[in-house]
Amino acid sequence: MRTLFALYGLTSAFALLPIAADAASLQDAAAALGADSAKSLEFSGAGHWYQFGQAPVPGGAWPQFEVSNYSASVNFDAPAARVLLTRIQTVEPGRRRPTPTEQKLSWFVSADKAWNVAPPQGSPDAAPVATPQAAAVEERLVEIWTTPQGFLKAALANGAKSETSGAGVQISFAASGHKYEGFINSANQIEWARSWIDSPVLGDTLVETKFSGYKDFGGVQFPAELTRIQGGYPVLHLKVAAAKLNPGVEIPVPENIAAFKASAPTVTANKLADGVYWLNGGTHHSVAIEQKDHVVLVEAPLNEDRSLALIAKIAEIAPNKPIRYVVNSHVHFDHSGGLRTFVDAGATIVTHELDKPYYEKAWAAPHTLRPDRLSQSKKAAIFETYADKYTLSDGLRQIEVHRIAGNGHSDELALVYLPAEKILVEADAFTPTAKDAPLPKSPNPYSVNLYENIQKLKLDVAQIVGLHGPRVVALADLRAAIGQPVLAQ
Repeated sequence: MRTLFALYGLTSAFALLPIAADAASLQDAAAALGADSAKSLEFSGAGHWYQFGQAPVPGGAWPQFEVSNYSASVNFDAPAARVLLTRIQTVEPGRRRPTPTEQKLSWFVSADKAWNVAPPQGSPDAAPVATPQAAAVEERLVEIWTTPQGFLKAALANGAKSETSGAGVQISFAASGHKYEGFINSANQIEWARSWIDSPVLGDTLVETKFSGYKDFGGVQFPAELTRIQGGYPVLHLKVAAAKLNPGVEIPVPENIAAFKASAPTVTANKLADGVYWLNGGTHHSVAIEQKDHVVLVEAPLNEDRSLALIAKIAEIAPNKPIRYVVNSHVHFDHSGGLRTFVDAGATIVTHELDKPYYEKAWAAPHTLRPDRLSQSKKAAIFETYADKYTLSDGLRQIEVHRIAGNGHSDELALVYLPAEKILVEADAFTPTAKDAPLPKSPNPYSVNLYENIQKLKLDVAQIVGLHGPRVVALADLRAAIGQPVLAQ
């Protein structure tokens, strides 16, 4: 993963890089906010956090969580940061979701490494472990350099330019291909700071943080309120309760994280029936379905790297058959981030009618930070859309796509059903667990809703293929997970 820019030796950078001649107000602001001598920063408060890329309605706001505690510790010289967050999802009337539970999250970045610390998935009582989060490096570094003090330090270290704007000054600078902008008002306060990060779906994605209500926190001028906006909607709104400059902030990199090197995605093909393959080998899976002269792929998750690995694997298992259709389960970014690669490859995207206008708008945005194949070929996307049901058939094998009506996870969540093979493919409605894992203490409403849809649609299901999870299961496993009696075979 790319690092944002080389500020690892920030103290020496100040000594070596020139200060722009027109940047007197920048220096004044740096002095007023203590940025010129800041080595570290801590701030904390409460408010709301929003889950980027997971809107339950295509084009809508990111889902909201109540935050009872948010604590950020930043070491500017490393650069490194630690964010500790306690959150619980906001109940949305009319939307069936699992009962919210409080979550305590720990997020870290140091130079070109990012990681989370939490108990292993499925073992909440186990000791926390550090897991790499390579895709989060860029975003977490941006959060460092768009704090008020961080922005001013980065501006000074990168020869920023200033331009009078109204009653204040707009500051801009570039570093390692990234553009930064901010505004200093007449009181020498940063009112907003912004940059752009890469998103496989949105391309060059604006991340802007707005600051208001500056006050004295024990000798430190810091905003009493901040709002971070990403992809057009808030991702954080915080009322600051405390702030401190130059506390001791040491963020050692765990040994396993320091040694971690991201590898190319791997895809394993598991045959489910003649011409039907479960493609796994990571956190997100796909299903390849052969037709007479082409392949239908269900799901293109994550990013272009994953899609290229899928294309290579499908060429092995179905040589000389092009991927003509890609069925998209829903618009959430982890399930749609690889679609653009298949547009470039000439595939038709089968998706719900709510998704098409969202993708058309999103995919028109620039992809300059990490140019993908579609940004270079500029091919027009071809869509096939549906409201409730769509059918693909080559005269031999029929593939049905059904909207999962009433699912609280996403308004356009879809399942794919193969009538002849009695195979159902789904994402996020039901995630099969390991064979010996205990059953849920209470039914997940997404899974209950999936079962209700199976019954309503009169689908004869022998296998459920989750696009998450470690194994393919039977309908009996879904019934057991939602507390329904398992029918005798």
